[in-house]
Amino acid sequence: MKRLNFDDVSLAFEDRGHGMPLLCIHGYPLNRLIWQDQWENLDDIARLIVPDLRGHGDSTPTEGVYSMDLLAEDCARLLDYLNISQKIVLCGLSMGGYISFAFARKFLDRLAALVLTATRAAPDTEEGKLNRQRSIALAKEQGIAPIIETMIARVLSPYTLANRPDLVQAVRQIMQRTSLQAVIGDLQGMMERIDSRPFLKQISVPTLIIHGKDDTLIPIEEAQAMQADIPNCRLLILENAAHLPNLEASERFNQAVREFIKTL
Repeated sequence: MKRLNFDDVSLAFEDRGHGMPLLCIHGYPLNRLIWQDQWENLDDIARLIVPDLRGHGDSTPTEGVYSMDLLAEDCARLLDYLNISQKIVLCGLSMGGYISFAFARKFLDRLAALVLTATRAAPDTEEGKLNRQRSIALAKEQGIAPIIETMIARVLSPYTLANRPDLVQAVRQIMQRTSLQAVIGDLQGMMERIDSRPFLKQISVPTLIIHGKDDTLIPIEEAQAMQADIPNCRLLILENAAHLPNLEASERFNQAVREFIKTL
């Protein structure tokens, strides 16, 4: 683990491997450890840059809204710190995908390609915003523990929940290392994020969408809609995976990313 310190933030990150820079952005309420299988198995073809977003894992929390633009700027600052001027592959999962859209809007000239995993371009519905407000109230009242247990049941596939207790526990432990500030800041940031659908047709880099077949948080139809709007895009749907396909179907996920990078 390495660190980037700036302002009142200390970002923890991994810098592993050699080759095409691959920046992996985790989702909510997670941290960089969800990408461990990737940095252990793709390091021969890519240089994996894997941060803990502020307030997650080993990175320090800050107060306030964790807007998608703010988190994208943190990622750009990390690339600057590492003197990475080469165009990168940006891989974002769930909220990491929302951050990827913000990064692409701000820094499209820094991208060689996109890997959008278990994410959507649409903003929160009114119901979705209400649910986030309820989660914020719950977190303020009871802490992050009830949030984690709710999320565990929603991000993993029925197959994983029934047959892979070690993975279930690993995801729980990862979530437990998210600060209360980050849980609240993430929820506020996601609730306020803009609609990325009008931007999709402007994405000029090759794009791979990877989605779990059993994802109930973001239905497959939303991935299919993104594929239809992004000019140079393919969609891969993974069986026995829900909202964390890079963990639940890691071999197939890694193979797809490896093959994608080889085409660039």
